[in-house]
Amino acid sequence: MTSGDDATDQLARLVTTLAISPAFDPVGRPRKPGALCIGAQKAGTSWLAQMLGQHPQVWIPPFKEVQYFNHQHMPGHRRWIAWHYRNKPQEIRDRHRMRQVPLEPALDAYLTAITSGKMFHNQWYKRIFAPAPAHAMPMDFTPEYSALPDEGVQAVRDLLPKARVIYLVRHPVDRAISQLRMNLRREQRTPLTLDDWLAEVANPVLDERGDYATYLPRWLARYPDMLVIPFGRIAAAPHKVMDAVEAHLGIGPGFYANLTKKVFANAPGLMPPPEAVAALEARLAPQVDTLRDMLGCNFVAEIR
Repeated sequence: MTSGDDATDQLARLVTTLAISPAFDPVGRPRKPGALCIGAQKAGTSWLAQMLGQHPQVWIPPFKEVQYFNHQHMPGHRRWIAWHYRNKPQEIRDRHRMRQVPLEPALDAYLTAITSGKMFHNQWYKRIFAPAPAHAMPMDFTPEYSALPDEGVQAVRDLLPKARVIYLVRHPVDRAISQLRMNLRREQRTPLTLDDWLAEVANPVLDERGDYATYLPRWLARYPDMLVIPFGRIAAAPHKVMDAVEAHLGIGPGFYANLTKKVFANAPGLMPPPEAVAALEARLAPQVDTLRDMLGCNFVAEIR
């Protein structure tokens, strides 16, 4: 006989296994996604993808981020998007091998097919979601779409007029610091002086994904029913977040393993000094004001 705790652990392991090897229809027809998840970098999109990847009524591509619309409308992204598609199929194969989960031949063939020949055209985008089971909603999790220019957001609306959109928002300062720390680790750099740190926090590269004053109006103009989620709510009330997401997507309640676990938490260590943080707060204060004006004080209270 199994205790309640043991049964819960077994169910969690089962759901985690299903999330690693989602339902896959090898003869599915090309189709458009029914929903998009976009938002600021380091704002919880990977967490939400892991949660919804466990839901039987949602299907997410095995490499998560499709990067279709930003490839079309943000030429500066194309070089690293090419890297994304060169490396992700092998990462997926390696991950299955590491977890000792057999890679289905149909999935292997799919990974090869979508990264061969001409890519990033309308029919290719639909083929990405072809393996979604008929009962499941295909979903494109590409946070970078949040920064699309106006004509790019209009292109999304033209192709996906009925899509249900989720936008994740994190406090502009916290998000910028998280991105800066990640960039410094990747580049193996350590600012040595206060002037070095002030130069780092003044770098406009930190603004690309957190310019809510520009981005949110573009998306809300095309998708007025868009669900906007504050980052702090994920840690404070993850069950409520998933209730809201399920209602927005029109799916039933699900069981989610690891609901309170961070997916890509920043490693401890390098942090900007208080003077640099203060400079960043002063520079990004208008973004906080915009969020307050658009979404209210209660929303702003939950973005960190």
